[in-house]
Amino acid sequence: MTIEVLSLFPESFESFLQASIVARAIAKEALKVNLEDIRPHADNKHHQVDDYPYGGFAGMVGSIQPLWSALESVLGDSPAPVIYFSPQGRQLKQSILKHYASEERLILVCGHYKEIDQRFRRLAVSDEISLGDYVFSGGELAAQVFIDGLARLLPGVLGDPASATSDSFYHEALGFPCYTRPPEYLGQKVPEVLLSGNHALVEAWAGEQARQLSKARRPELL
Repeated sequence: MTIEVLSLFPESFESFLQASIVARAIAKEALKVNLEDIRPHADNKHHQVDDYPYGGFAGMVGSIQPLWSALESVLGDSPAPVIYFSPQGRQLKQSILKHYASEERLILVCGHYKEIDQRFRRLAVSDEISLGDYVFSGGELAAQVFIDGLARLLPGVLGDPASATSDSFYHEALGFPCYTRPPEYLGQKVPEVLLSGNHALVEAWAGEQARQLSKARRPELL
């Protein structure tokens, strides 16, 4: 998979792309991430990429021209879904990551300031995604969350693919409690069923724990 990222702050991705699962995905050539700085595409003298909104509203709005030119520079002859991260988008879910994990190429647009020009959204964006009901300064963090979630779903990235399929939300429910050595610590013991070696009982326990946890904390998932 190739991901093109349009951002005003491409340097914010440098350490992110060199760590953990994302770095492993890149090393295994399952993932390639290209960073495109929007600012050099501005056609004005000072490379200004934002302006005051029509209507006299507060804040600054990302201009359409540099965004459009940056998109054209990466689009080439290979059409790809264009995803814009916005609090007005649909909330990111595991099912969305599973859907996009099958794509060969994606283009992620990171906005900044108050918003970006609505005409770019109308003409170029195929999907808008939000991390939740809150606002932060730019789309870079959202793009990193999205890339990390995708990377662990790509073939050959995780040592055991079952690790991803047993995660929370993969089957539209929360995950189950996990334990590791030692079997007892500070008076807290690992459930006996996990030490039994009976895989059928272990699977049944995990399923029931996931259902109980989902019912208590996220009943809308059931």
